[in-house]
Amino acid sequence: MSPPDTDLLHSLSAELSERLKDLLDQALLGMIRPNSASQFAQHAPELENFREAITHSDAKDDMDFLRNFREFVPTTNYEPYRPYIAKFFATPCKESDVKNMFAPGLPYCLAVSSMTSGKSAKTFPTYRPAPHLLHHPLYLSFPHSEGSTLSPSSLGLWQVLTVECEDGQSSKVLPVCAVTVGFQRMQMNWEVEHDKDRIDLWVPGKTDPFAISLVKSYRAFFILNALFALSDRRVATIRFLFASVFVNFLQYVEEEWPLLVDCIEKGIIPDMENVDHVRESLEKHFTANPLRAAELREIGPPGIQGWAVRVWPDLKMFIGITGGSSAASVPKVTHVLGPSVTMQAPCYGSSECFIGLPYYNGDPNTDFKVLPVDGVIEFLDVHSDEPFERVLSAWELVGGGHYEPVLTTRSGLWRYRIGDVVTVKGFAPDDGLPVINYLHRRNGGLEMAFGVTACTESQLTNAIVSASKRSIGQIIDFTIVGDERDTPITYGYLVEIGGEVGEDAKMAIEQTFEDLMANNEFRVAFWQGRARKPTIRLVKKGTFTEYRRQKCDKTNISMGQVKVPIILSDSTSKEWFLQRVIMEL
Repeated sequence: MSPPDTDLLHSLSAELSERLKDLLDQALLGMIRPNSASQFAQHAPELENFREAITHSDAKDDMDFLRNFREFVPTTNYEPYRPYIAKFFATPCKESDVKNMFAPGLPYCLAVSSMTSGKSAKTFPTYRPAPHLLHHPLYLSFPHSEGSTLSPSSLGLWQVLTVECEDGQSSKVLPVCAVTVGFQRMQMNWEVEHDKDRIDLWVPGKTDPFAISLVKSYRAFFILNALFALSDRRVATIRFLFASVFVNFLQYVEEEWPLLVDCIEKGIIPDMENVDHVRESLEKHFTANPLRAAELREIGPPGIQGWAVRVWPDLKMFIGITGGSSAASVPKVTHVLGPSVTMQAPCYGSSECFIGLPYYNGDPNTDFKVLPVDGVIEFLDVHSDEPFERVLSAWELVGGGHYEPVLTTRSGLWRYRIGDVVTVKGFAPDDGLPVINYLHRRNGGLEMAFGVTACTESQLTNAIVSASKRSIGQIIDFTIVGDERDTPITYGYLVEIGGEVGEDAKMAIEQTFEDLMANNEFRVAFWQGRARKPTIRLVKKGTFTEYRRQKCDKTNISMGQVKVPIILSDSTSKEWFLQRVIMEL
């Protein structure tokens, strides 16, 4: 289904610009006024000039307050927050030490980053929004659907912190988890202490009973989700955070197809590792269904185009991120879904802040309308040659410009840089809010021996995706390492494909090279002898699923949040991938 023509404005009228300014001013005030009394705002050196300015102005004047924010609050990264966040991990952790740390009260949870870059995890205190905001579409992880929804939910926790209350007699539990897990628990009003009490729960409309969300084995988690989803013919919506994780799910379905169908026929839960604690609960919900098993046997495992709609005739929607590191998985996903299933992204954001929702009068896979709900987003012009970076408000943006989002959030981040690069596609005609496309990480390129970050992640991704369509075959996933087997160093693609290698696969090197040569920096470096053609090596089937499984098991991060970096810099992971190479093109 082709997306509708966009109705976006190329620029803002004076009237719409003023309305947008009023909207964002009120949203920003609603966040920074209460958060200005936090421990961080009162003591962080980075906000000293802001505090000083406030003392010399009318504290009750909203315009003065906003003017001081925009003039005296600098951009920040994670480092200023680190010592304050560390107090939550102290033993003992006293309520008086962490109360009002970044926003009023105590956070509901600490959101943990996905560690895509291979670096240590970052955590961000997440405070409960006002009740009227909690069920805003920006926060919803479980979409509404007329039929059943296949949306595997891992409610596993990274850690559980104990905060000793001020009365000295009681304590509070503070989970450390993925931000999506935290909001799902908030929306359902699920406290960690009562997880065992709801182990028999099955939320209406979901294919997976609650007990599956407590399974910590990556393989068992997805096989159990497949078992219950395949037995349910009424699935109308499939939701995975990343399209690439849905491909992992399909691999498990394909590998375990005879087992899954046999279990559906007999009504049994298969023997797997780390499921004994939920087996009894799952068995209560699972009954023999010989007719469904016979239907599935006739259809067969994933492979044919439109397999998903044969298995689930009511399937209408796939929700998942199809850009960035998941872009290579899109051909596989669209092949399995078939042309009748609509695809859209869930949202655009990060562990720090939910930023925008799909813009439906455009392409809902790539167009996101920036919403001032979880935070107010400002921007840095990535091509600016000003000596000091000037933070731009949304009404100052130019259509087609490239910007880095800067977040001031409800949970107490102040002009925080996330390192993404987005382009402004236009402005919504009803309220003037910008509609953006994600491009790549600002510093995500591979530092080559020729001294520059020549190609962006999006350019590197587009090159291999294009080559796969023309010659390699259907890509499951890929990553890039520095190939130092010859000089100079070059981009070394490590690719997993599904099915047979294309007859013209050897052409992929030249095709990828031609695409990269469109980048001026790479082209100049090549002609100067500081770069060479990229290399492409194929890894054995299941490599990327196994990588995600190992990473998830080691780190305890949410099953659906594990993603593979486009640029793989971690030496241990690089060596692990190289050991699984089966062919070089």
